[in-house]
Amino acid sequence: MPTYPQTPTFRQIEYFVTIASRGSYRRAAEELGVSQPALTTQIRTLETQLGLSLFERSRSGTLLTPEGRELLDHARQMQLAMREFQENAEMIAQGLQTTYKLGVPPTLGPYLLPNVLPALHARHHRLKLYVREGPPQQLVRGLSEGSYDIAIVPLPVERDDLSVEPLFTEPLKFVVPADHRLAGKTKVSPAQLRGEKVLTLEGQHHFHHQVQEICQSLGAQLQRDYEGTSLDTLRQMVVMGLGVAFLPGLYVHSEMHNPEALHVSELKSKPIRRQHGLVWRASAPGRRLYRELAGQIREIVRERLGEVVSVYE
Repeated sequence: MPTYPQTPTFRQIEYFVTIASRGSYRRAAEELGVSQPALTTQIRTLETQLGLSLFERSRSGTLLTPEGRELLDHARQMQLAMREFQENAEMIAQGLQTTYKLGVPPTLGPYLLPNVLPALHARHHRLKLYVREGPPQQLVRGLSEGSYDIAIVPLPVERDDLSVEPLFTEPLKFVVPADHRLAGKTKVSPAQLRGEKVLTLEGQHHFHHQVQEICQSLGAQLQRDYEGTSLDTLRQMVVMGLGVAFLPGLYVHSEMHNPEALHVSELKSKPIRRQHGLVWRASAPGRRLYRELAGQIREIVRERLGEVVSVYE
């Protein structure tokens, strides 16, 4: 009887993608919760079935072969299709999937989600959100690869494979030390910022690039020698007199109730804002629910944070 080549299993595809993403058998085994020998055996079996090598090991780590690079995108598409198949089956069987992976930037999540998640849970008792923070570019990439189901990210997001629902617009506040020449002013003119030394976050944050654009338009100096790792760090750097900064309105509202050492103001006739939206894969089986969640998030934000942000109608 003729023999036919075996079809790779979903588990083997998942193992292949995870090793490629982590660049290490050891880290992939830890993430997958399997032993490294078992992982190695599955990959060797997959390579035998395909008749080619997927990885090469070197002192710098585990590298994809040219053939492995060629197949990686196809493997990710297969992985994503299987996950969506499973989600569809669960939604048909249960009516609502119980756990979704939500991605948020670290400059937004801690100051937004405590106001939103309890109210969402009250409306959807079976809905659970597993929240993970990451830079917006990583979140968008993770949505496409299936690492996240939904994400709240800065807009615009222009991707054909993703659906976007605008949520709200958040102002950026101008913050100076208490002894600064502009302290005490509720509003400052853009011209008064010319030449000011402006602090911001490290370059991997989307917020960094927005502040960089603001500095270029106002003639201010972005301080690249002193970059904060978090908004709290950035705030403390301003307190120490290293420069001035722009801070998100939700952070100011959440964390700066009694800012004796700082003064908060806004720009005259040129308010600075950033937009946020809920994003998901256009092909996701839960897209109707996601659109519904976006509407409910807007309602909750309008009710609880309407004095801080402007909610899309």
